[in-house]
Amino acid sequence: MIQSRQQPGLRVLITNNTLAERTGSELYVYDIALALLKRGYNPIAYSSLLGDVAEELRKVTVPVIDNLSALIVAPDLIHGQHHLDAMTAMLRFPQTPALYFCHGWLPWEELPPLFPSIVRYIAVDDLCRERLLTTAGIAPKKVKILYNFVDLARFKPRSPLPEKPQTALIFSNYAAESNFVGMIRAACLRFGIERIDVAGMSSGHAVSKPEDLLPKYDVVFAKARCALEAMAVGCAVIVADFPGLGGMVTTENMRELRRLNFGVRTMQSASISEENIYAQLTCYEAIDAKKVSEWIRNDADLEKAVDKLEEYYQETLSETDQCLAGPVQTWTSAASDYLFTLAPAIKMRDLTEQRAARADWFYREVQMLTEQNAQLQNQLVAQQNHLATTQDQLKAAQNQLGEIQDQFNAIQFEIEAIRASRTWKAFSGYRKFRKWLSSKSA
Repeated sequence: MIQSRQQPGLRVLITNNTLAERTGSELYVYDIALALLKRGYNPIAYSSLLGDVAEELRKVTVPVIDNLSALIVAPDLIHGQHHLDAMTAMLRFPQTPALYFCHGWLPWEELPPLFPSIVRYIAVDDLCRERLLTTAGIAPKKVKILYNFVDLARFKPRSPLPEKPQTALIFSNYAAESNFVGMIRAACLRFGIERIDVAGMSSGHAVSKPEDLLPKYDVVFAKARCALEAMAVGCAVIVADFPGLGGMVTTENMRELRRLNFGVRTMQSASISEENIYAQLTCYEAIDAKKVSEWIRNDADLEKAVDKLEEYYQETLSETDQCLAGPVQTWTSAASDYLFTLAPAIKMRDLTEQRAARADWFYREVQMLTEQNAQLQNQLVAQQNHLATTQDQLKAAQNQLGEIQDQFNAIQFEIEAIRASRTWKAFSGYRKFRKWLSSKSA
């Protein structure tokens, strides 16, 4: 184990947006905290939202807190990630020097804050460095890079890859049957890969020990940390995820992709489609994938990264007096400016929530009116059916009445014919004669 160059027992407060699910920055905190602990530091993890990763940290004896009032003694150094939690810590301990780590280009929580106690800004790739260098108020000399890493003690080399891939893994928290999984599966089947599995939260197959899973697969579709871990194991890696397709990692492009952390900027050139995925599978070469793995294991070694991190810690501590010497007004102004940057986002979120509540109310009203309309429509149809039945019955009665009228007319005609006949006239005369005789006899 590499010995620490810092004084033993240095207390480092590491902040993060959450310590709940097993996603990129949470696992970054876990790896750094554990590595620092092994080197004699006293790391402390802080987030306002705790969960599974917090429990894992506690199991390896790293203190985890969700309230900074639990720290009676100020930390010696703040390793800040995600501005809300980092600024909460820096405002709580204004005399403690800090480093701020930027892990992403787009997420709002990665917004680089400006505060006098921040001595160093650390980017995890070249794109994050651009975010820092294009943030007004950050001096370029304060910006450094610490590329992401892999714990080689956990992610050990697998057996040699086959000449033709037989298994594939889609390794992403975003991958699901409802998005790009189907296209990747279709391309793999077409290429002759029959076993295609998915690992990640969205698919319902979250993985707590990827080091045990990855060696079972020849080709892995992943980005960022997941891609690094797969390459370290020795899998052939195709950079792919929801932003798009970065392609097969080869000895020709690995350095460029590494500088961009196999992340969002590397996936802008092509969309995920069956044809594009199939084209990348044709680039599979077992020998080249092995060379990529060897280079990654040398360049992305966790221990080397922590060596560099210790250098940045030392630089930060050595410049503390100069950094913390400003007047109180400088600090309060920085805090005010930070709150000013938060206001639009918070107010917009509040406005969005209000609009969402109104939209929900209107939606429920529309649903109710739709149901009422459906009921009225059903009643109308029932009445129309009843009316149609009544009309049919009326028509039938009218037809029957017509038939009876025709029969009555026919009988009338026959009666008139009988009355006009000689027989009827003779019979009528006879009746009159009988009537006359009766009157005479009386």
